[in-house]
Formats: sequence, structure tokens, C-alpha cells
Amino acid sequence: MNNFEKLKLSLQKTKSKLFNGINEAFTGKAIVDEDIIRNIEELLISSDIGFDTTAKIITAARSNLKNNSGRDESSFKESIFNELKNILIETELSENKTNTLSKPNVVLIVGVNGVGKTTSIGKLAYQSKKEGNKVLICAADTFRAAASDQLDIWAKRANVDIIKGDIGADPSSVAYKAIEKSISEKYDVTFIDTAGRLHTKNNLMDELGKIKRVIEKKLLRAPNQTYLVLDSTNGQNALSQAIEFKKETNLDGIILTKLDGTSKGGIIFQITKTLNIPIKFIGVGEKIDDLYKFDPDAFILALMN
Repeated sequence: MNNFEKLKLSLQKTKSKLFNGINEAFTGKAIVDEDIIRNIEELLISSDIGFDTTAKIITAARSNLKNNSGRDESSFKESIFNELKNILIETELSENKTNTLSKPNVVLIVGVNGVGKTTSIGKLAYQSKKEGNKVLICAADTFRAAASDQLDIWAKRANVDIIKGDIGADPSSVAYKAIEKSISEKYDVTFIDTAGRLHTKNNLMDELGKIKRVIEKKLLRAPNQTYLVLDSTNGQNALSQAIEFKKETNLDGIILTKLDGTSKGGIIFQITKTLNIPIKFIGVGEKIDDLYKFDPDAFILALMN
């Protein structure tokens, strides 16, 4: 099974909820009317796309209706699909692509417990290793023994190096040692895991700030990227987490996990539209190669096909 077929399969629950519902809204109707528009509007909102994003989509669709050629089912659907794709593409185009070539390329991974942060780091490390990079993982979540142990397992699976600290050690000190090692041993890419306690806890955000300052002091620059991991099955709660993290730290991208196990994949549109942060990777399974670089065109096509 190729990646696109796997993507289609992983999005079946979201497709059934969202796009099959759109098809059903047209049942028995020759042209688009207000009932269809209202039904589709309610469907988009209930699919975690959100009020503001839905309003934008419906406004564009209504504009299309002003043309006689836009009153049939296919034209109306095309307007909706194009608007959804544009939301994803516009965010990709607005991405800040600076500071990505410096080595070591330091990637800070943030997110709350249970969203798939540890497994995402393992999969990212595996991808980077396959691309020919010398990769180091830093286990800076020193508050949970399980986090360090799980990351150690993933490092072995990906065949990359790992640096860990003692349980309860200062996370920023572990990050500092990782940067030292990355520089002295000429690593190409370093992934730094961080503590994942609830986003409502101020001390978590303080720890993130301290880790970033330590990295900046040693590297003489900020981390190349900071990625936030979100669990798509959390729906609106995932958006709330993203809003809180964005308040406290600069985010370069989002890793959206567990799309294969949810009908709430529509949250991807609300996240990108609300936060103007690009989706960088999507998780579509539990295997080590089940993390894909996000492609808006392929994503929309997989939902439509």
C-alpha cells in the first residue's frame, strides 16, 4: 500500500462524517437551495471545522451561487473543497522558512502528555536518519520515567543516539548537554523532548522558556523549529491546547497525530485558520513510518476521492 492509499484509509472516519454528509445534503435536490446551505453549514460546524472557518467557507460558496453555473451540486461542492484547500495552502505559504539550514538543526518538540509526542519524535528521528542525517534525541522530560524509557525504545527502533538525564533532573541541563554533544560530535539534527504536563500549568510554560534560553545561549541562536504535537481525537480541546502554547512560545508547525482513529479530522482546518500555523506532519498509524510530511493537496484529494 502506497502512502496515498494509506492516507485515504486513515481518513475514512473523517470522510464519512464530513464529505459523505455533504453528499447526503444534496439527496433529492436538483439545485442548491437554502436548506442545503443550512444543512452543510451545520455539518461543517459539527465536524470540528468551527464557526469562523465555516462562515468563510459558506460565504465563498454563496458568492459562487451568484453565477448561474454555480447552482448545481458539483459547482457548490467544488467551491467548498477549494476553500478548505485554500485554508491549508495559505497557512503553508505564510510559513517562516528562515533558520532551517544551520547545524545542528535543533527541533524542540512540545505538547501535553498523551498526544503522541514521544512516538512522533521517534518517527521524526527515523525519517531524518533515512535521509542520511546523523541524529540525536534528547529526553528532557525528566519528570516521568516512562517518557525517558519510551523514548529510549524509539531511539533503538530508529537506530539513532539518545541522551538522557536522571529522573527529576533540571530539564534545561539535559538540553544543554544535548546541544554540547550535538556541536562537539557534529550531529546534523537534534530532537529535544520536553515535559508534557497540562497546558494550564504555568510551571510547564516556565520550563519551556528556560529550555529555549539555554539552547539559545549555547547555540547563539534559537532552536531551528519548535513543533507542537496535538491529538486529533481531542477535537476542540486540541485547539485550546494550541492556543495556550502559542501564547507562551513561538510555534513553527504542528504535528497532528491519530488521524486514523477519529472522525474529528476536520479540526485540522480550524487549527490552521485560527492560529495561522502550518501543519508539518500527520500521524496515520502506529508503525515507525506512519508519520507523513503534510501535503494539503494530497490531504484534500484523499478526503474527496
